[in-house]
Amino acid sequence: MHCFYVENSQISENSITITGDDVNHIKNVLRMNIGERIKICDGEGKDYYCEIASFEKNQVIADIMEIKETESELPAKIYLFQGLPKKDKMELIIQKSVELGVYEVIPVNMKRCVAKIEDGKKEKKKLERWQSISTAAAKQSGRGIIPKVHSLISFKEALAMAKEMDIAIVPYELADHIEKSHEVIKKAAEKKSVAIFIGPEGGFDEKEIQLALEEEFDTITLGKRILRTETAGLTILSILMFQMELNN
Repeated sequence: MHCFYVENSQISENSITITGDDVNHIKNVLRMNIGERIKICDGEGKDYYCEIASFEKNQVIADIMEIKETESELPAKIYLFQGLPKKDKMELIIQKSVELGVYEVIPVNMKRCVAKIEDGKKEKKKLERWQSISTAAAKQSGRGIIPKVHSLISFKEALAMAKEMDIAIVPYELADHIEKSHEVIKKAAEKKSVAIFIGPEGGFDEKEIQLALEEEFDTITLGKRILRTETAGLTILSILMFQMELNN
């Protein structure tokens, strides 16, 4: 069944109005007919199972037949606090983390970040690009929500934000004790909100780790190999996704 995303303003009590590029896609690419069934997501966790009722000039009207809570989301909200990487690595991280079930992505300016965003216009343009990548990845993977990509924040701001969550995990190259790390992951999989901190290419500064430990964040190891920044986050997300869905 084909799936489309709309804003809440497009949803009425009994019908949904589809606008924009999806109209052409439904009419001229998919060549769908009145009466055919489609799924429409509000991007916030609800799926609307509909039938196409009519075709207007710039709209498709769909009658709502059934409403369900989305079944494609993880039982917990995972927030990825990603140290700002170089070049276009952030695009890959956003795309794949959304596919794996992340709830929000928060770029963080850490001490060893090589990449910098100093111009306000450039930051706005990058953020728009990152959000469009999140939207496309969510649609491709059948997500029930569109994960938000935040503006760049400082490490201290990230710590304050993560303190509001049930647990915060920091994969760290100098951490050891794989058994302890396994226990932390199992504990995190039972929580409702999880923060994951990933360092940039140069890793975490020792003072950043100390600040995280002072906030009682859990440092873990992901194994004996040193992973790239774009690999580390996807690794822990994959492990958490599997454990959460196993529990569920």
